[in-house]
Amino acid sequence: KIVSMYVATIPNRNSPPAILLRESYRENGKVKTRTLANLSRWSPDKVEQLRRVLMNQPPKAKLQESFDITRSLGHGHVAAVLGTIGNLGLDTLIDPVPSRQRDLVCAMIVSQVIRPSSKLACARGLRAKSATSSLGEVLSLSSVDEDDLYEAMDWLAPRQSRIEAELAKRHLEDGTLVLYDMSSAAFEGKTCPLGKRGHPKDGVRGRLQIVYGLLAT
Repeated sequence: KIVSMYVATIPNRNSPPAILLRESYRENGKVKTRTLANLSRWSPDKVEQLRRVLMNQPPKAKLQESFDITRSLGHGHVAAVLGTIGNLGLDTLIDPVPSRQRDLVCAMIVSQVIRPSSKLACARGLRAKSATSSLGEVLSLSSVDEDDLYEAMDWLAPRQSRIEAELAKRHLEDGTLVLYDMSSAAFEGKTCPLGKRGHPKDGVRGRLQIVYGLLAT
């Protein structure tokens, strides 16, 4: 359990002192300390800003100016979809035993909700070096390729009938028939954020289009 996070200045003999970001935590009733980062290369102003933030004091300048952001991965949409999967119990419905294959299936579901794409693009979005969100890190899938996703789909296939039957039991009554179809519509103009180029069903090329699905009883 984390007790606190703070900036420590450590004497370094004849060299300048080391500036370390540390946290203290309690383990088995004892308070321990570990170093999270070496801030010795930071400017004194930046160190002071962080120190004030950790002490719940207002920064002297804008907080954004206290950090050099080298990379920022979106997380809110990932947390929302994964949280919904957990609330619905969809992960345990896919398979009651946690496994890498189940996590890969859940990752593909989340990916299709937040950013529909091919399996190759999905794998790239999960890998640490090319990640487009926090999804790969959250599910510990930072090292995958498209073959892993296809193997997960093969793993899922024998479970499909059971999953569909359970979902029908939850959400359908009296043998309700559910129909689903996808289509696309091309349109003029270039400013609609939903429009993408693709393979038009009407044969008219060169225009943006929207792909949509219809679910009906």
